[in-house]
Amino acid sequence: MRLFVGLDLPWTLRERLTLMQGGVPGARWVPAENFHLTLRFIGEVAAPEAEEIDLSLSALRGRGFSLTLAGIGTFSKGGRETALWVGVERNPALDHLQGKVETALQRAGLPPERRRFTPHVTLARLDNSVVPDKLAAFVQARNLFRAATFEVERLTLFSSRLGKEASAYTAEVEYPLASPRPSSTAWQATSVPPATV
Repeated sequence: MRLFVGLDLPWTLRERLTLMQGGVPGARWVPAENFHLTLRFIGEVAAPEAEEIDLSLSALRGRGFSLTLAGIGTFSKGGRETALWVGVERNPALDHLQGKVETALQRAGLPPERRRFTPHVTLARLDNSVVPDKLAAFVQARNLFRAATFEVERLTLFSSRLGKEASAYTAEVEYPLASPRPSSTAWQATSVPPATV
């Protein structure tokens, strides 16, 4: 079983991302149902390992938070662009959650992740046939992209099965995050006893 931990995206946001797709020959656009933000890639594991991972993630405690996708960029390997992505506005709560996930997975017996966490949502995989000028124009035209903020209320353990056109992702287990702590004024407002008549 091939696993990763990630954040699901609201459908309205997925629809907005699909509207950006197109105009880059050689790009293999990610289907809307596959959009997600990876917190930690795990890879192939046997059933007993998957159970340990589930137990460790179930014990994780964290609070929900707001998140905003913004900016466009690419990943490259060996001097060739390999992926086109939408970035994430800097978010300490996201970094904190990712650190907790990493700790939980190491407790489950996984080796530490050596790659630096770079939060993003992949828009497309890029083939050798991609024309650099077309790709550069796409990024330049959309580099001020900013989506509406959404609430992160859970993290998800996904399984991934490779397909001919695209991988199929399945949400295996969802782990709810606690509601954000209310402000002191909100707490005081709800703590006032009802007026007597």
